[in-house]
Amino acid sequence: MKEFWSQRIRDMVPYVPGEQPRERKFIKLNTNENPYPPSPRVLEAILEAAGESLRLYPDPESTALRAAIAARHGLDSDQVFVGNGSDEVLALCFQAFFTPGRAVVFPDITYSFYPVYCALYGQDYREIPLREDFTVPLEDFLGNNGGVVLPNPNAPTGMAISLADVERLAAGNPEAVVVVDEAYVDFGAQSAVPLLDRCPNLVVTRTLSKSGSLAGLRVGYALGSANLIAALNCVKNSFNSYPLDRLAQAGAQAAIEDEAYFRATVDKVAATREWTTTRLRELGFRVYDSKANFLFASHDAVPAEKLLLGLRERGILVRWWNKPRISNCLRISIGTDEEMEKLCRTLEELLGGA
Repeated sequence: MKEFWSQRIRDMVPYVPGEQPRERKFIKLNTNENPYPPSPRVLEAILEAAGESLRLYPDPESTALRAAIAARHGLDSDQVFVGNGSDEVLALCFQAFFTPGRAVVFPDITYSFYPVYCALYGQDYREIPLREDFTVPLEDFLGNNGGVVLPNPNAPTGMAISLADVERLAAGNPEAVVVVDEAYVDFGAQSAVPLLDRCPNLVVTRTLSKSGSLAGLRVGYALGSANLIAALNCVKNSFNSYPLDRLAQAGAQAAIEDEAYFRATVDKVAATREWTTTRLRELGFRVYDSKANFLFASHDAVPAEKLLLGLRERGILVRWWNKPRISNCLRISIGTDEEMEKLCRTLEELLGGA
């Protein structure tokens, strides 16, 4: 029953997040969460902020947090925008930079929230097919569009493009905004932040959910020219002037400032990713070269859905999509060494049983 629903959303197919089970304990390798806890400084900052001041509204400009982010990336504060996770920041980008009637483009195999945003905001879009090997046909993204959205690394493949390619993408779309979604960039890809000063149409979005171990806090941000950040603030202040609460601002600032802890964590995840890739290939999996905190893998002998169900029965969750071109692939988040060791042993048993 959709009585009283607006015409705009009656036929919408919303984004489906990864399973968050409550009935039993699983090894969760399905939602790309960081297997390691946040910096101890984050917890200290949140506890310090959880006092009498909670009766007051938070800083609507997130001034201290934006200053910390700007310092981390060598930018000015007016080049930083913050929001409730990068999903909200991306949603605001779709409203601030793209115009109905001019199709925004993104890959056909990518983060499945992008077409949902387009449907919600009445935005025209065009999906550009990735090559057979899931690499990006960059030439197809140059011109003849109303904007570009591209994750780097891409999801769910984990594959990345070079900084030179990002610059070519921005230069090839001089009359449109190019949004590079860097949710996973810290795990091994090249960030486009150094291009911002010479690419006025470039916006980079980031999240603290992955590399910052703060998925439960919901903090994301965008980086760009002061002009583009002003557009995001215009949209934000038109419906929610206080997006980040006091605890989120305090915790996120502590995470940003503890760069040593951040670096140690992402290095551990990347190292685990590399040996897991080797192990899976030894088991006969095709594993795509990932620069993210997950792997995208398929096996010719056993269908991905069968492996998905077999892993779930044994207490391990991974992600699978029943979609063209990727229905025989699993996306596997990187957990601790112990969790990935158990994954590999379990897959070996499932393949042996098959």
